[in-house]
Amino acid sequence: MKIARIDSHSIKVPFTFGGNPTGYGGRNWTTNNILLVRVETDTGIVGWGEAFCYGCGDAVNAALHNMVAPIAIGQDARDIAGLSYDLQQKLHLFGRYGITIFALSGLDIALWDIAGKAANLPLYRLLGGARREGLPAYASLLKYRDPEKVAARVKQAVGEGYRHIKLHETEEAEVRAAREAAGPDVAIMVDTNCPWTPEQARHMTLKLRQYDMHWLEEPIFPPEDFTAIARLRESTGVAMAAGENLCTSFQFRDMFAAGAVDYAQPSVTKVGGITEFLKVAALCDTAGVTLMPHSPYFGPGFLATLHLLAARGTPGGMVERYHMDLEASLYGELVLPVKGSFVVPEGPGLGRDPDPDVIKTYAA
Repeated sequence: MKIARIDSHSIKVPFTFGGNPTGYGGRNWTTNNILLVRVETDTGIVGWGEAFCYGCGDAVNAALHNMVAPIAIGQDARDIAGLSYDLQQKLHLFGRYGITIFALSGLDIALWDIAGKAANLPLYRLLGGARREGLPAYASLLKYRDPEKVAARVKQAVGEGYRHIKLHETEEAEVRAAREAAGPDVAIMVDTNCPWTPEQARHMTLKLRQYDMHWLEEPIFPPEDFTAIARLRESTGVAMAAGENLCTSFQFRDMFAAGAVDYAQPSVTKVGGITEFLKVAALCDTAGVTLMPHSPYFGPGFLATLHLLAARGTPGGMVERYHMDLEASLYGELVLPVKGSFVVPEGPGLGRDPDPDVIKTYAA
């Protein structure tokens, strides 16, 4: 069974989140952007993957078609691990991390979807997992920069059944408002997206510590300064989380060796796909670090995350869900939590193919 064709579909779905336009990468977001990777084999099986693309969709798409596809087409679709290694080795000249690995991630997820379909098994079964009634989720709020809006959104999330809520704020007033709105029994996490120097991070962490943060996420720039994060963790006693900006298991290995984090956050659409994610998960187990996937996605990367968590034999781990309201969904109700948890789809592979009408309607 060989890879016969690799296509991509870029879609942009409008959303609302109860705040003013915000975003990252130097631009505001008004749509949720998804780069779908479609892989077809010579036997007719089609698999779907997702490559990280927020603000960099054109670059990732170019890497997929100009760098990854020429090597992958014609290769054995069943040799997923071998192809992952081959692509990483042959493309290392162009950068081990970032755009190249994003594109490779989309292909890898699609190949695992194909493997599940060929075996007629849901991915979590293929990976050795068992059926779980529900995977606990946490609400990942977007950035508001407004204490009243933060409080209102926290109350909404609690009313929807979430018991863990993550903020994307960097000021004390918003964190305080969230804690007061949530009450003492709901966990609050704070993702700052790499804003501070080590000294600024120490000052702010000590200010925020009183609000009983479940974890503080990516407080220091650059995110790969693992030594500085480790010092902050040790000096403040606050649990640290990081990993969404890391690619391949080697960066996670170095982060764990530094003793930097309590929670590791690999993103299946960025780290190298399912193949590399599994390596990171094994490192988490041996390092005594809790796996907490980064998954604010609504495409195949989201379904892959559900299966990867369902396949875990160790406790812990939650599904991150962006707390936004999408105009349309590629997977219908699967992206909607029920009382704060998600159901893992039972179909073969990822469990469901994306809705072709949504792809057509929201094509970019």
